[in-house]
Amino acid sequence: MPNETNKPTRKPGGWSAARKHLATWDTPALLALVKDLYDSAAENRHFIHARCQAEDGGGEVLETYRSKIVEQFFPKRGFGKLKLAEARKAIRDFRKATGNIPGTAELLMTYVENGVSFTCEYGDIDERFYDSVESALDELAKLLRADARDLYPLFRDRLADIEEKTDGIGWGFHDFIAEVVGELEDELGEPQRAGEV
Repeated sequence: MPNETNKPTRKPGGWSAARKHLATWDTPALLALVKDLYDSAAENRHFIHARCQAEDGGGEVLETYRSKIVEQFFPKRGFGKLKLAEARKAIRDFRKATGNIPGTAELLMTYVENGVSFTCEYGDIDERFYDSVESALDELAKLLRADARDLYPLFRDRLADIEEKTDGIGWGFHDFIAEVVGELEDELGEPQRAGEV
């Protein structure tokens, strides 16, 4: 019989059922579960370490996620695989695990810088590649305009550097980067004093 209300039926179980069940467990049982999750996958280990060190502001955990990004562009061996979804996932996972805005901004900048370096090193790529790098820059710009506004001076020179490096790259890539970097400087840069160039 069809669902007359046209509402999707909820699958039995799900997080609500698991949460209700887990709420009855004592601390040693919960720790044993977390240990099993920790042992089952590297991704779980990274997440747990990030959550446990969220207040550190990055450090070793940030470097773990940064290496996941760099690996997609410039691995220690061979050529970059450009699994851009995996690199972007590293940024999302870090933010979800830590809530750390400065670290998230740093990872977005790392993504953009490596994307720019990759195209400068290997030449013209494709629209998907440029769209992804532009999307990361756009996300970084949104953070710098909001929660990470006070961090702009730390990124200013690096942003100017990517603008300079992309000069002459087509697909509208340089134009996009120049526009975003220029708008950030106009909005967040220190106003020049009269007589300064």
